[in-house]
Amino acid sequence: MIECVHFQEGRCTSCSLIELPYAEQLKTKRLQLEKALAPLAALAPLKPVPSALTACRNKAKMIASSTPDGLTLGLSEGVELIDCPLYTPSMQEALTCIQAWLRRLDIRAYELKTKKGELKYVLLSEARFQGDLMLRFVLRSHGIIPRLRRALEALQQQLPRLQCVSVNIQSEHKAILEGSEELFLTQAHRIEERFGAIPLFIRPKSFFQTNPPIAAKLYQSAAVWIDELPVSTLWDLFCGVGGFALHCADGKREVLGIELEEEAILAARDAAAQAGIQNIRFEAIDIDSFSVEASCAPDGIIVNPPRRGLGPSLCRWLERIRPKVLLYSSCHIDSLARDLALLSSYRIEKVQLFDMFPHTEHFETLLLLRARD
Repeated sequence: MIECVHFQEGRCTSCSLIELPYAEQLKTKRLQLEKALAPLAALAPLKPVPSALTACRNKAKMIASSTPDGLTLGLSEGVELIDCPLYTPSMQEALTCIQAWLRRLDIRAYELKTKKGELKYVLLSEARFQGDLMLRFVLRSHGIIPRLRRALEALQQQLPRLQCVSVNIQSEHKAILEGSEELFLTQAHRIEERFGAIPLFIRPKSFFQTNPPIAAKLYQSAAVWIDELPVSTLWDLFCGVGGFALHCADGKREVLGIELEEEAILAARDAAAQAGIQNIRFEAIDIDSFSVEASCAPDGIIVNPPRRGLGPSLCRWLERIRPKVLLYSSCHIDSLARDLALLSSYRIEKVQLFDMFPHTEHFETLLLLRARD
């Protein structure tokens, strides 16, 4: 177990399992996974992949709010959470500097009740490869951008690893994180992570797994599973910045990564070029409208959908084109179970739990499915 004063004093209850010994946490998650899969397969999951108990997250999403002490960054309005033990010490230090810097600039947090103020969120990402940081401000308007730009050099002097800084404009009075407009305050538009020999680029709008050591093991396992099968053509749907596709590419296998977010596709293409990986390409396509006939289907498809899962339409399409192999990576056990019930042409051959989110009820699951004869 770890000590967290925020949980003990009721300021943050996100880590609902934090008071359980870690072995019990893993047991609870494994039982949850087995229960969800029981109607579909009499198959024992492989040994769970455990996480570090602290300093495991690479991203902090801070809500900006006004308090008597000044602008505060935290999980909810008025609750400071810049020293969460899930963040690395360098991230905690950076968040402390950023909060103090914003207070010196007299930046006002956006207030839901009055609809006044500018700063809605502060997002900080860290790449473990060289410790580089990416900082993102979500603002109501362009009003304070000149002030941020003028003072940025002083912040970078305090945080030499701060390489990429951007501003997102979210002008609507809605509970959404970001808008469509992204403006960069630095020449750098990304930071580089690296898993072994594979570079992965983190950009402001692209999805990246929040627990890098576990993500690396997830991608490595997928590559091993694929290499054990006769897969010469492979598609990676919801590919993000290319984690699965880049790890499963061997230079001979034809690999296609598909993702709606163009920023992620740019990052994936740059990573493939830097690593010198052959026979791989990435396309920005809306997966919900992507369709091919069975005669054009690849040998294998990897799917890593958001929490909502694939849904009936994509499951019906997969059933129709019927690739021989499906690799399904899921962060939500309920949507996974619903999708698996719809993929009746497939049998589950391997299941493994990756504890991407320690101290919570959530986890990542990787499954290998083979088309029935």
